[in-house]
Amino acid sequence: MNELVAKIKELSNAFFMDAELQTEKGNKAAGTRARKASLELEKLLKEFRKASLEEAKK
Repeated sequence: MNELVAKIKELSNAFFMDAELQTEKGNKAAGTRARKASLELEKLLKEFRKASLEEAKK
C-alpha cells in the first residue's frame, strides 16, 4: 500500500505542475499531460480505496 501511495503522490505532483503550466502560460501540451495524469490518478485512487477497505477489515 505504501508503494501505491507513493505512485499517487508522484502522479499528483506531475498533474499539478502540468495544470499550472496550462493555466498560467497557455501550454497546450501541458494540458494534454494533465488530462492524461488525471485519468491515471482516477485509476490509482480507486485501487487505493479498495486496498484501504481491505486493510480496514483486518
